[in-house]
This record gives sequence, structure tokens and C-alpha cells, in this order.
Amino acid sequence: MKQQSIIERAKKVLPAGSFGNFEAGVIIREGQGSRVWDEDGNEFIDYLIGSGPMILGHGDPEVIEAVTEQLAKGMTFFANNERGIELAEEICRAVACAEQVRYVSSGGEADMYAMRLARAYTGRDKIVKFEGGYHGMSAEAQMSLAPEKLINFPAAVPDSAGIPSSVRDSMLIAPYNDSHFVESLITQHAAEIAAVIVEPLQRIIPPAPGFLETLRSLCTQHDIPLIFDEVVTGFRFDYGGAQETYGVVPDLCTLGKVTGGGFPSAAVAGRAELMAHFDKAQVGSEGFLMQLGTLSGNPVAAVAGLKTMEILRRPGQYDKLRANGQYLMDALSRCLEANGHAHQVVGHPTLFEAVFTDKPISDYRDVLTADRAKAARFNELLRENGIFKGAGKTYVSLALTEEDLELTARAFNTAAEDLHDG
Repeated sequence: MKQQSIIERAKKVLPAGSFGNFEAGVIIREGQGSRVWDEDGNEFIDYLIGSGPMILGHGDPEVIEAVTEQLAKGMTFFANNERGIELAEEICRAVACAEQVRYVSSGGEADMYAMRLARAYTGRDKIVKFEGGYHGMSAEAQMSLAPEKLINFPAAVPDSAGIPSSVRDSMLIAPYNDSHFVESLITQHAAEIAAVIVEPLQRIIPPAPGFLETLRSLCTQHDIPLIFDEVVTGFRFDYGGAQETYGVVPDLCTLGKVTGGGFPSAAVAGRAELMAHFDKAQVGSEGFLMQLGTLSGNPVAAVAGLKTMEILRRPGQYDKLRANGQYLMDALSRCLEANGHAHQVVGHPTLFEAVFTDKPISDYRDVLTADRAKAARFNELLRENGIFKGAGKTYVSLALTEEDLELTARAFNTAAEDLHDG
């Protein structure tokens, strides 16, 4: 089989035979609309959608047309271009906290620079992060992302080799959704805290009522920048992102995935007072945050993002996206319940997952109570029934058709029937 031969080739030239993103045993050949095909020609309905950016589906003809037109004019310049400026203007119109934008090439980069920017602004060192929160691959972000050893808060646990102990000492870890703990933590360490960084929806876990509002109030009270990591939620939950959905405005946010339209692009956006630290003429040498990137703001990603965002602005698009997701969430829960599987369907209609536990999910440690082996087997069964998704998230796209939704509901039912404990 062709796929297996490619997998063997990959093992020779790639550590663990993969790019480090997705499981090594799958080689995707192509995608079109709501479907992807592997190298053996197996067809799947795609709920991975490139880990989020393909919100319109694969090969959207309007995006392809915009990109093709730009390719003939140039791919990248390492200089300002009007398309990149136009995208920044649109981000500032759409996102409540965004007065200015600085481009990078990945969401992880954006998170790294947002934390560094907060340190430059405040002159403080410590970052408050929530256990289980994902903010890319920087040393700070790799603290208490998925710790197997649970220790007392606020001590941090490194999730990767190669991180200096000094980074661990600069992080304060809190449980997500625990307003009382984070209030005590911030009150005690306010003079040392440069920023609080949070996913408004942590992986798949929604914020408890009042939690984000508490963070906003505490950060305002102590003059601490609040950073929303909206790499996933930006332009997905609503056009204005989770800030619009939840009605809480941070000082800085990070964006990516959707804003690149399938091409590498991300950004830090926020209040001009903070963003000024990217401008040496405004803040001087001591306050200046150096940042540059070869492909930052390149026009191909900019036009892809602009066209994607234009399509998302059209009437009814978010209603359709959420309605499709709600249909799938309801179908998933119904099938698992009918077959006697203890579970919680957790998340938002545009982004959700089944967690195999009877315990309500409010933070990372709740997720650890779930039957992960059962979840892995369920995903295997879904793959066997033509559903392609990640291990911990189900992303919804606008390319899904009624036939896709019906086929997915049937796959949920078949997988739930075939899923056994132990």
C-alpha cells in the first residue's frame, strides 16, 4: 500500500516519523470542501480541518482565486505591503481589544511575544498561567500544559526537556475556573506579575460564569495586562472572537489559524499603550521589544485571511456554523447515552469533544478523571467509519453539508455501539 511505504520513508528522515503535529500513521494526500483523502484513497469527513484554520473547508474557490491573483504579484517581500495593512485594519475593526497589530507566523510565536510584551510594559517577570492551558511551544508555555505529576499550586511543572529552571520559577500556575484561588494568587503576588494569560475557552473547557470577569477585574485593579489567547477562538466563536461571545475585553490578544486562511500567519493585537513597546521611537532602548520575522505579514497569507474573513462576515455564516456544531454535539451525546457510556460533551458548538467521565468538567484535573483509553478507541472507531478528527477536539467547518452531518451522526452511533469498556 502506498501510504505504508511513505510512512517507512518518513521514519528515516523525521524524528518519530512525523512533523510532530499529528499521528505518524496517517498521510493526507488532498482535501476538498469537507473531505480529506489519505494516500491509499480512503475518504473522510474532516473534523481536524488543519487543527482549525480551514473554517471554510479545503480549497474554497474564492480563497484560491484571491491567493492565485496575489501569487502573480509576489509571495513575500520582508517589507510592508498593502494587503497586510488591510488585514490589520480589519482585525482592529473586528476585535474589541485591538488598537494595533504586530504580525508573526504562528500562534505560538504570538503567545511568546505577548508575554514578553507584557514584561516590557510592566517591568515585572512573573506570568500567571492556568494548568492545562495551551499557549504554543515557548519555554513559558510548556509549563504545566499536560503535567502527569500533579503538584500543589502555584508551582509549575515543565512539560519538556531543555527548559531552564529559571523559567519554571517565573511562572505561577492556577486551576482554570477557580476565581477564589486566582484572586488570592494575584493579590499576594501582584507586584511581581507581568501578565495573566488565558484561553477564554481552555482547550474545550468553557469558562464558569463570572470567571473571565473576575480576571478582568483583578487585572484592572492591579494594573496587570490580561492576555486572551484567541488563536483558536478568534473569528470562530463570533466575528469578534471570544471577546464578543463572553463580553470581556482583555488588554492583549493573540490571533492565528482563521486569520491566515490556511497559510502561516498570526498576530499580537492590543491596546496602543502596550503595543508601543514594539516601536523604539516611542519607548526608547530600555523599553523596546525587538521582533521581526521573514514571513510576518506576507501578502499571500494576508489575502487568504482577508477573503476568509469577508466570507465569515456574510449574513448567516455564524448561525450555520453554530447550528451544525450543535446538531453534532446533540447527536454525539444522544448516541453515547443510548449505549450506556458515561460521558460529557464539552466545549462550544464550533469546537467540542466527548470526555468519557460522569464527572462535570471545569478544569484540567477533571479531564484526567476520564477514561482516555476509551476515548482513544472511540476515535479509532470513528476513523474506521469515515470520520477524521484529532484526539482531543472536533472542529466544525462551514463546508459541512446535510449529508455530512447525517453520515457523521450515523458514525457516532456505530462507534458508540461498538465501543466496549475495558
